Amino acid sequence: MSNFVDYVKIHCKSGHGGAGSTHLRREKYIPKGGPDGGDGGRGGHVIMKGNAHEWTLLPLRYTRHIKAERGQNGAKNQLTGAYGDDIYIEVPIGTIAKNEEGEVVGEIMEDGQEIILMEGGKGGKGNEHFKSSTNQTPRFAQPGMDGQEGYIVFELKILADVGLVGFPNAGKSTLLSSVSAAKPKIANYAFTTLTPNLGIVDYRNYKSFVMADIPGIIEGAAEGKGLGHRFLRHIERNSILLFLIPADSESHFQEFKILENELKEYNPELLDKDFIVSISKSDLLDDELRKEISKEFPENKKPLFFSGVTGEGLMELKDAIWKQLHG
Repeated sequence: MSNFVDYVKIHCKSGHGGAGSTHLRREKYIPKGGPDGGDGGRGGHVIMKGNAHEWTLLPLRYTRHIKAERGQNGAKNQLTGAYGDDIYIEVPIGTIAKNEEGEVVGEIMEDGQEIILMEGGKGGKGNEHFKSSTNQTPRFAQPGMDGQEGYIVFELKILADVGLVGFPNAGKSTLLSSVSAAKPKIANYAFTTLTPNLGIVDYRNYKSFVMADIPGIIEGAAEGKGLGHRFLRHIERNSILLFLIPADSESHFQEFKILENELKEYNPELLDKDFIVSISKSDLLDDELRKEISKEFPENKKPLFFSGVTGEGLMELKDAIWKQLHG
């Protein structure tokens, strides 16, 4: 997943509208032909389009400028100029586009969905529109309107049923590789996972759900420390959250509260999501230690114990997740 790209900024420009024509009709047997200048064509739009076959914004990574075609000018015989070709920016489902002020201008929710990010300029009216009883042969027409121009920021937020939340080395990557075919890189250093990993988890009777391993959280992430907002953006799009506290943590409940507070600082609505608390690496614990850890947590937040290495407790964890998703 080293090629995962979730943030791209592109300078976009829609097409200018074509100018209207000022043509006056001149034919052999019609010495005083009137105005017959056609309208200019509309400039091309800049359009964002959903593509279910794209998983990252990588194809756009090295795109700095995108420019739609201008509309053609009007012509004689009331011929309207051709529209400029629209330009399409294909993005994965879950992509949000923002303008330079940070305002959301569109969000792709399904395959094939199209959102106009910048409209092409309107074509100018030809002189035939301006004919009147007092001006039989107007020698003017409208110029085409300018297109729009500016930077658009594309952000991809992972769409998953379950988002894993935990400090670095909490065992998220191990869990994901244990319950799905995903093969995240796993190593023993602070930010094991630098980019989100997705895995499809098989469940009973051929059912399945999608689990996302989000980059590890550190205290202060809500202020942008470490990977900060990059991973918090992804958590917003998960249906439920699975908190992972490693068995070898010094204070399991305190670690949970820190994680919970980081989410609250970033976006209080995240705490409205359903969540499950779990203790990873539980193969390190005996029954007595498990009881002690459970006592730290209030009744409505009792943790589930599992080991991604031995597989112990994984089915119970899947059952709990499924119940939360479909209960």
